[in-house]
Amino acid sequence: MARELAKQLHYVFIDSGAMYRGITLYALRNNCIHGSEMDRGKLIQELDNIRLSFRLNSETQKPELLLNGENVEKEIRTPQVAGQVSQVATIKEVRTKLVDQQREMGKNGGVVMDGRDIGSVVFPNAELKLFITAEIETRVQRRYLELKEKGLDVAKDEVKANLLERDCIDSTRKESPLTQTEDAVVIDNTNMSRSEQLELALELVEKKIVTLA
Repeated sequence: MARELAKQLHYVFIDSGAMYRGITLYALRNNCIHGSEMDRGKLIQELDNIRLSFRLNSETQKPELLLNGENVEKEIRTPQVAGQVSQVATIKEVRTKLVDQQREMGKNGGVVMDGRDIGSVVFPNAELKLFITAEIETRVQRRYLELKEKGLDVAKDEVKANLLERDCIDSTRKESPLTQTEDAVVIDNTNMSRSEQLELALELVEKKIVTLA
């Protein structure tokens, strides 16, 4: 929805979650993660060697993440990365690095940014904050189909366990926890189609633009 909203508004779309996945992929590739154990010290030392950027795919017209110049958009969506990203996101130094980058990307406005701490930490004064939620079974089905479309062989039980674990870690972490701000508009899209959700979001944007004019 965030990607489509940015497209309709001719704004820049920034997937902040992809950035955390990019660092997680780097950590996996460079022996900062061993099974369920993470070498936080080693990853913190490696942060200066990690360069993240986005490039627009000319065919799909979707932004894709580059890790040190390599397109890793497919690799960062794997269950292996998904299983570790919330742990990586708890590291203060990682969050500091990425929040600084995200603020720089959005400092001039005209941006739709997607992430779990955008309205609370990255841009607490954002003109419009949307807090998107849905029932867990609906989220599981959507993520399962998304992964299948990418050619990844996963079980629904695995998808559900990962979502619940990430929700728990992200909501209880010390650094920038997932939280609903008081000024956020809550959208429960459990029974909404993509087009219905996008239409509602566009209406909210238009109303906000009128109030700011």
